[in-house]
Amino acid sequence: MRPRIRRSTWPRPALVLTDTPDPACPDCRGEGGHNHDYGDHETGEYAGTEWEVCHCWDETRRWTLLPIPQWPRTGPTPDPWSDEPPF
Repeated sequence: MRPRIRRSTWPRPALVLTDTPDPACPDCRGEGGHNHDYGDHETGEYAGTEWEVCHCWDETRRWTLLPIPQWPRTGPTPDPWSDEPPF
């Protein structure tokens, strides 16, 4: 296991200890898996892409270390379409 601390935003903001792919893996070269394109059996047209996880990484290994509180916003939300300088 190669632990890393990451910030998660779902289902709520938190710091998460997670496993990472092996950077020296000869199969995935540290990416954690491979994309496989597949087509429709009848027409042969492109139908989508599937992700196959590599054996060097377990993406389900994750533990929430610290939930991050969400601070309430104070004051009015700034207008993104303001005509005040700078334009």
